[in-house]
This record gives sequence, C-alpha cells and structure tokens, in this order.
Amino acid sequence: MSYFGTDGIRGKFGELPITPDFILKLGYVTGQVLVERNDNPARRPSVVIGKDTRLSGYVIEGALQAGFNAAGVDVHMLGPLPTPAIAHLTRSFNADAGVVISASHNPYYDNGIKLFSGDGKKLTDEMQNAINDKLKTIMNIDSSDSSLMMPILDPAQLGKNNRIDDAKGRYIEFCKGSFPYQYDLSHLTIVVDCANGAGYSVAPRVMRELGAKVIAIHNTPDGININADCGSTHPESLQKAVVEHEADVGIALDGDGDRIVMVDETGKLVDGDGILYVLATKGLNRAAGVVGTLMSNMGLELALKEADIEFTRAKVGDRYVMHELEANGWILGGEPSGHILCLDKSRTGDAIIASLQVLAVMQAQGRALSELVEGFEVLPQKLVNVRLSQMQDPFEHEELVAAFDKAQATLEGRGRLLIRQSGTEPMIRVMVESDDEIECDVMANALANHIKTVLG
Repeated sequence: MSYFGTDGIRGKFGELPITPDFILKLGYVTGQVLVERNDNPARRPSVVIGKDTRLSGYVIEGALQAGFNAAGVDVHMLGPLPTPAIAHLTRSFNADAGVVISASHNPYYDNGIKLFSGDGKKLTDEMQNAINDKLKTIMNIDSSDSSLMMPILDPAQLGKNNRIDDAKGRYIEFCKGSFPYQYDLSHLTIVVDCANGAGYSVAPRVMRELGAKVIAIHNTPDGININADCGSTHPESLQKAVVEHEADVGIALDGDGDRIVMVDETGKLVDGDGILYVLATKGLNRAAGVVGTLMSNMGLELALKEADIEFTRAKVGDRYVMHELEANGWILGGEPSGHILCLDKSRTGDAIIASLQVLAVMQAQGRALSELVEGFEVLPQKLVNVRLSQMQDPFEHEELVAAFDKAQATLEGRGRLLIRQSGTEPMIRVMVESDDEIECDVMANALANHIKTVLG
C-alpha cells in the first residue's frame, strides 16, 4: 500500500490519512529518514513548513512539527505561502526537506501534504518509498504498545522550532528577480484572482512592485472560502472582472499558488496549454522543445509542430513533466490545468513566475495576450469524472476495454481518448478530444455512464 498519490498525500480532514495522529507519525518517520541520511553529525537535519489558508492547516502544522521534533529534526515555520515559495525557501535555508500543507485546488474540507527534497524538487521515488515503508510499519504496530510506535529521544536530541518572519519578502524578491530588468508593468492594469489561498498577499504585491495597477479579487481568506467559486478552477468571476475594469489581462491562481490560468483583454480564458504556446513560440528565448501531459490538447501539439518545436507527453503530474524535461534537456513544460514549469526561473511549477514570463512577452512585443495566442486552435475536449465507491481499474473489465477500443478507432487521426485513474481520489477520468464538439460530448458521457454501470 502506498499512502502517496501523484501529488503527495491528500484527503478529507478528519479521515485517514489526514488525521492528526497519522500526520504526527508522518512527520516522525520522515524525520527518521532525514536523520538516517544526515551525513553531517555536527548539525541536526532541518525542514521548512509552509501552508495555504485552510483552517485545518493549523492542526496539521502542529502535528507535523511535533513529529519532526520527536525525531530530532529542526523546523522552520513559514506560515501561509504558495507551494513554490516553500520549494524555493527549502534551498534558500539549506534545509533537508520542504513540507507544504495544502490540498491545492480542492475545497477547504480537504487537506494534504507535499514534500520537497533539499534541492527544492519533488521527492525522488526512492525517498518517498523509504518514508512509505516506515509509515506502513508504524501504522501496523499495536497501538497498545506506544513505546514501539515513537521511541522517545533524550531531550537533548529533540528538534527545535523557529518562525521565519521574512519568508514572504524573500519569496517576493525571488519572483521579481525572474522578470527581465529592462521591462516593467507600469502600462498594464491586471486583475489578480488569489483564490482566497496561499498567494492572497504575495501575488498582488509582486505585480504592484513591478509597476502594474492591480485589482485583487478573492484575496480575503477566512479559512473555508479557499477555491470557493474562484481561482484557476473557477475563472468566471475573473473573466467578468477583466471586462468590467477594462483591464489588460487577468491572472488566476489556485489555492496553493502553483497553478495559473490567464484571461485576455476580451475576457477569453487562456489555460496552461495556451500559456505554453505563448512562452514556447514567442518567449524571449524560443523553446527547443516542450513537455506536455496526456491531458494536453492535441491543438497544442499541432501548433508547436507548425512552429517546428518538438513536443512530447508525460504522465499527468508535474513530477513526471519535470522528469521528461530533465531527460530531454529542455526548460519548458506543463499541464492544461496550469502547472507551468520554467526551469530557467524556478525548480517547480510557480503561478506567479509563469505569469511574469507571459507579461514579459507582452511587454517585449507590445502585443495583447489575445494576439499572442493567435495560431493556437484548441480542439474540442470533454472531460467527465466518474466517482466510484472504491477505486477499480476499468481496464480489468473486457466489456469496458472493448468500448474504449471502439471509441478510439472512431477518433483515429482526428482526436484522442484518454481513460485514467485519479491518483488522489476513487475516480475515473474520461477525456475525449475530437474535431467534432458534439461527438466529444456524446462519446465522453456515454463512456462515463458505461464505466459507472460496470464499476458502480
């Protein structure tokens, strides 16, 4: 059994694995792995911990902190900051690991844990497996023998805690440093949708300090309004605000600030595929190649081919995009959901930094975002999520495989079919692309209903 999904550990707060008891053990066993791998006995291992704006983050933060301390690991508390900020500050503080308490774009009642290695990248599979093995062991120990669950260190060996007061300022300067020095944003009016999440404070400040007139919306988090009808998964209010304020561009983050979608001056949405197209074909440094995912629209693949730019697909998840980028020696990749990797600027998906690179192209070329996406035609795409009572593999059922094969044959040469299991929920995702929008909708819903009937 693996407790880790495609993006860390995630679930509904109060239900395994997102319970205080489990999180305490997660902090403890992760700390054990760091102590075992510490090659400098003169210093204790250390971690940085940041979070988004969910109320449950306070409980999880305390449990993690106690677990790490009990294992002999020092903790630097960063407070509410975007996920990419924690990745950056992990390296900045020379920490052994970074921890993010967030469920990204999910509702407030969910939460989760993401882990970064000391170099600010997602954990390697090898280290994640080492943590998972220890978790399985400690979770299977008889709870009546607590001495076996978490051996107590001598008090002199316990870890310490400290809160970093200037974490926000450090990250803001890092983001601003990714913007070309010869440009500024003084001629732009920008609407920023902060999703009532981790970027609610830093994203508007970055844009203002670069000279833009900023209209911030959904920037008053109360612990339960994160991602609620706002942010990158619900950009409708951003689209409306851009038109109402006659703004030049709109930017929407998700709850933990690693996803971005944009809105042009007409109110039209530009998703992650559109952002990749702009940066690859019109960026200050033309891309040699781009990594997308299985979810990337075929229109992006065709547009990049027309521009003589290589394109390859990775499995869904920014860690897999990162792997393909490193394997090919490229710097640009991402997902239509808005995870954008610009490896010459940051080591992880960063909504603020990705938006700044698009704004830099707008400034350099003196063109509106609507003009920059010309040449990229999105093929009609329909995504239907099928929620199950428990996860099952649809490809283990011959009846479903036959239906998938028939649909794929129908789409051959003019579309795609993708059936995949969610890495974080008991859900099957059905995606159909076609040059016929009606066919997309009908086929996707028919396959989803078929899956629901067979798997329940």
